[in-house]
Amino acid sequence: MEKGTLVEFRVHGDRRLAVADRPDGKKNWVVVDENGQPHSIPPKQISYEAVGETYKPSDISKFLKEVEAYSDPSSLEVAWELLVGDGENTDPEALAMLLFSDRTPAQCYAAYCLLSTDKLYFKQKGDRYEPRPVAQVAEIKHQQEVEQHRHQESQGFWDRVKRRLAGENNVDWATSDRTRLDALERFATLGEEATHRTPALETLASLQRPENPEAAFQLLVDLGLWSPHENLFLRRSQIPLQLSAKVLEVAQSCLEEPSTDSDTDRLDLTHLKVYTIDDESTTEIDDGLSLEFLENGQQRLWIHIADPTRLLSPGDELDLEARKRTTTVYLPTGMIPMFPPALATGPMSLIQGKECSALSFSVTLDEIGAAQDYSIHISKIKPTYRLTYDDVDEMLELGIEAEPEISAIASAAKLRQKWREAQGAISIFMPESVIKVHGDEIKIHVIDDSTARLLVAEMMILAGEVAARYGQTHSLPIPYRYQPQPELPPEEELLAVPAGPARACAVRRCMPRSEMGLTPGRHAGLGLESYTQVTSPIRRYTDLLTHFQIKAHLRGEPLPFSAQEIQDIVMCLGTAVREASTVERQTNRYWGLEYLRRNPDEVWEALMLRWLREDSNLALILLEELGLELAMRFGRSVEIGDRLEVKVTHCDPRSDVINFQEMIFEAAQ
Repeated sequence: MEKGTLVEFRVHGDRRLAVADRPDGKKNWVVVDENGQPHSIPPKQISYEAVGETYKPSDISKFLKEVEAYSDPSSLEVAWELLVGDGENTDPEALAMLLFSDRTPAQCYAAYCLLSTDKLYFKQKGDRYEPRPVAQVAEIKHQQEVEQHRHQESQGFWDRVKRRLAGENNVDWATSDRTRLDALERFATLGEEATHRTPALETLASLQRPENPEAAFQLLVDLGLWSPHENLFLRRSQIPLQLSAKVLEVAQSCLEEPSTDSDTDRLDLTHLKVYTIDDESTTEIDDGLSLEFLENGQQRLWIHIADPTRLLSPGDELDLEARKRTTTVYLPTGMIPMFPPALATGPMSLIQGKECSALSFSVTLDEIGAAQDYSIHISKIKPTYRLTYDDVDEMLELGIEAEPEISAIASAAKLRQKWREAQGAISIFMPESVIKVHGDEIKIHVIDDSTARLLVAEMMILAGEVAARYGQTHSLPIPYRYQPQPELPPEEELLAVPAGPARACAVRRCMPRSEMGLTPGRHAGLGLESYTQVTSPIRRYTDLLTHFQIKAHLRGEPLPFSAQEIQDIVMCLGTAVREASTVERQTNRYWGLEYLRRNPDEVWEALMLRWLREDSNLALILLEELGLELAMRFGRSVEIGDRLEVKVTHCDPRSDVINFQEMIFEAAQ
C-alpha cells in the first residue's frame, strides 16, 4: 500500500474512510481520517482500497459527495436483472462500468458500497459477487415484506398502548394486536399454567412491569380491556360466552318465520286462569299454575311448563347449542343463557296475555296430600297474571276473594309439604342471598322462606314427581334424580344445637350429593320414591331431555333418544353442570366479599354455625343480614349457635381473604 491511498476500514462494524500515511511497525499502517485523527490499523481491518489516485485527508469529504451521487440502491436491481440471466458474477469495478459506463475511484467505491450492503440481489464469493437466482430473490423480498409488516404492526401496537395508558379513550385496537392481548389475558387468567406466555412476558418487560399474572391483570385494566372486577372464575371455565353466528341466525329465523307446530292437537287450556310467579327480575318465565274447581267438590291442580321443544328438534342447531351450554348460568352481573335470549324470553316463555305452548301436568291430591290421579298433556295456555312472590304473599295475607285459586293452591302446597315430611323429607332452610351488581352498585337481598316461595317450590316438586312416575310407568329412559338416605346425628345431638340456621347447618353437612341416572330411585331429601327435574326446560338441558322423551311418548311416536344416548348425554352434562355451579358460587362469594370490603365500618350481626377447625378456633359464621357464610378465627371460647357482632378488619376479594374482629361492648355502669 502506498502513502496517499484512500482506504475503508471498520470500527465496530461502522465504515470509516482514511488516507494511508506511513507504516507502523512490520504490518500496521497509520491512516488519517477526515478529522485529522490518526489510526494504527492492521491490513486485515482494511475492507477496501481506492486505486488510481492519491488523496489527502482533506479530500475525503469531497470524495464522499461524489460517491453519494452514484449511491442509488435501485440501480443495483437493474444490474442484477442484466447479470442474472447470464449467470455472470461481478466486482465493484465491473459493476461501476456496467452502471455508470466508467470506473472512477468514486464510482467503484459507490459500486462496492452497494454490493457490500446488499442482502437481496447479490451474494459475495471471495472478492466477487454473484447474482442470486430469481426464485431466491423473490423469497427474500417476501420475507423482508413480512418483517416490515410485522415491524409496522408492532410499532402500531406500542403506539396504541402508550396512547391508552396516557388516558386516551378512543383507541381502536387492531386485529394484529390480538396475539399480544390474548397472551396477556391467558397469563392473567391462568398464570404459570398459561400456554404461549412469551408475548405477555415481553409486553410486561417492555413496559417495565413485573412479569407476573397480577401485573398482567392490572395492565389489562389500565388498558381499559378488563374491569377491575373481571370474572376470572368464568374465564378459567369452559362456559361458552358467545353464541355462534349460525345459532343467532337460526334464532332470528324462528322469530321472523316461526315453523308450523308439529303438535296440531294440543289440549286447549286457554280457558284456565294461569298465574306465573317469579322474582321481579326474572325474564325466562318457564312455569305457571292453575287450579280447577271440579263439580264433585274436588280441585285439580295444573302445573304448566313452557315448551321450548315447540321451536326445536333433537339434534338441530338450537338443541346442540343448548346441550353444549347445559344450563343458564346466573351471576350477580347478569346471566349467560342456555338459549338465545330473544327466544328464551320471547316465544319460549309463558308471557302474560299471549297464547303459549306448554307441557301441562294435571294432578288431584287425596286428603293427605299424595298425588291421587294425574295426567300429562301437550297443551296451549294463555297466562292471565304475571305475579311476583311479594304479590302472592300480599294476596294471601289480604285474602283476596276474587282470586280464590291462589289460596287454594297455597293450601295444596302446605298439604303436599306435610305429606312429604311424613314420607321422610328433610327440610333445610338456610338464609340465601341474591347478589345483584348494576354498574358500580352492589345489592344483597336475603330470600325469605315465604308462603309464595313454598307454594311454587311444592308445585315444581309435584310436577317432578308426576313426570318421574309417568316415566317409570312407561319405562321411559329419562334423567331421574335420586339422593341416598343421609346418616343424620342422633336426635338428642341435633336438639342440643340451637334451632334455626345452626341446626340446619348440622343437618346439611350430613346430606349426600344428589345423583342422576336412568333408573328411578328414592330422593331422600324430597321424601319421594322417584323424581326428575322437568320444570325448567329453558334453563336446564336435562329438563329439556325429559320433555323430548315424554312428548314423543304422548304422541305415540318413537323416542328421540335411546337409553344409551341419554346415558351418554347425562354423563357429559354432569361435568358442565358442576362447573357452572362452581362458577356461580365463586362469583357470588367474590361480590359478597367486595360488598364487605366497601363497608369497613359496618358492624354485622353474626351467628356461629359450626367449627371448621376447633383446635385452631376457626369457625363458620353466618352474617344474617346478608345471608353470607364465611370463616372466622376466634380469640375466645365460643359455642355453636352463639350470636355476636363482628367487623371486617381486612378483605381482599381477588385473593379470597377476609378477616373479622369481634366487637365486644362493655355494659354501661
